[in-house]
Amino acid sequence: MVRRDRSGPAARPRGGTAAASGARLWTWLMLPGTLWMTGFLLASLLLVATLAFGTTDPLGNPRFGFNTENFAALADPAYRTVLLRSLGYALITCLICLAVSYPVAYAIALHGGRFKNLLIAAIVVPFFANYLVRMYGWSVVLSDDGPLLRALRAIGIAGDDTRILQTGPGVIAGLVYGFVVFMVIPLYAAMERMDTSLIEAGRDLYGGPLRTFLFVTVPATRQGAAAGCVLVFLPAMGDFVSAQLMGGPDQIMIGNLIQDKFFQGQNWPLGSALTMLLMAVLLLGMLGYLRRTRKDEAEAAR
Repeated sequence: MVRRDRSGPAARPRGGTAAASGARLWTWLMLPGTLWMTGFLLASLLLVATLAFGTTDPLGNPRFGFNTENFAALADPAYRTVLLRSLGYALITCLICLAVSYPVAYAIALHGGRFKNLLIAAIVVPFFANYLVRMYGWSVVLSDDGPLLRALRAIGIAGDDTRILQTGPGVIAGLVYGFVVFMVIPLYAAMERMDTSLIEAGRDLYGGPLRTFLFVTVPATRQGAAAGCVLVFLPAMGDFVSAQLMGGPDQIMIGNLIQDKFFQGQNWPLGSALTMLLMAVLLLGMLGYLRRTRKDEAEAAR
């Protein structure tokens, strides 16, 4: 009599059934939250898109309709200037965050040792504070009588008429401070997954640590850098707090225009049209990131 080995292929369907059952359970658990978030997201997008074609009555109240003048108004050179300025600020913020975050993530991931979690917590926990509160605190640091300019004047780098607030660099400094953590975390995660033997081989091939970093570490972590750029670019493009607190009339961003149209100007249709324009720019950025990610995955699979 031949005894069947229960540890062989006959036992596999039971494990497969359990895995499928677990997957279905997680699907049902995620379904309510997903429907809730998707429903409100689509509803808000539909409302904004509908308002973008509306008008306002003499009292400034929005009225639904079909009017393309709001989108035609976006061709105004003033709006184009603000959009390009916002795009430039966001791109510069991404580059500065990359330059700042790469050494930090590299040091923590490869040389942090047993203090890795503590160092990451030291970076992340301060950003749990309210964003507006942090921006107010940063504006105090960058103010004309703040500690930064006082220190620079004391060592002779800055003069009495030097200022950071109400300037473009001041707005960018606020954006970098507000979103740099979104660059550090993806880079740290990418470096944690990186094979450290590549760095050792790079040192043998390229010689110096700088060349190894540029030709080995950076290419190996480009997906983390791309994810960080997306996470920084999207909120920086639509931010209005930094420009409001650390900029002046010549540094307003598209987020400030949208806020003004909704709250001060009482022109919700034009504000909605500006919102749709901003969303279109951000959508192009997301599509570019997804296309690049798929290309990298296809190259890695070959």
